[in-house]
Amino acid sequence: MPEPWKDEDATTPPKDYNLVVPDGWFKLSLDPEHRDRSIIALAEQQFHGVDNAPLLKQQVMRELQKTAKDAYQAGGIELYLSTLRIGPLPLSSSLLVSFPMPGTMPSTSDVHSFADVLARRGAESTVIKLAAAGRAVREFRSEAAIPSTQLGNELPTTTVKFYVPVPATAEWLVLSFSTPLDPLARQMVGLFDAVADTLHWT
Repeated sequence: MPEPWKDEDATTPPKDYNLVVPDGWFKLSLDPEHRDRSIIALAEQQFHGVDNAPLLKQQVMRELQKTAKDAYQAGGIELYLSTLRIGPLPLSSSLLVSFPMPGTMPSTSDVHSFADVLARRGAESTVIKLAAAGRAVREFRSEAAIPSTQLGNELPTTTVKFYVPVPATAEWLVLSFSTPLDPLARQMVGLFDAVADTLHWT
């Protein structure tokens, strides 16, 4: 197991990162060569024992295909989808890990300057310190649902993003968490914060 990246090595970029996600979060492959197999595996898992919803299953697979393609084109490298439940209630949430495409991020590696940029765009943003990965910008949004693209969901979607500067580089690593569970938004945001706090460089 590689040694954790240390602050005193700031002149050398880390080789990789590690992140701890809850059991029950399915890692969906964004690689075009493996994407379809990964989507089929998730759909089979979610609809196991359900034989009377073929149209819904196909719709879910189409939505997953679009989500995965969009994420990949936006620089996504890992996508996790929650398969957790409390009784019959699915704890729907997602995490996209990405390196934004060139030109899509402000030309600054300073977290305070970047937080100001997000604030001017109307975002609720704060500078925080992750336990192992260091300073980051945390952005919180609650947005109206789009039922036509969210399988009929009409509740607001809560999104929390963590913009983490990659040490000794001009790049940012972005953790984008999202959930449509508005009644449980506070609890889900607490989970998102806990997952982000596990991020560490290696």
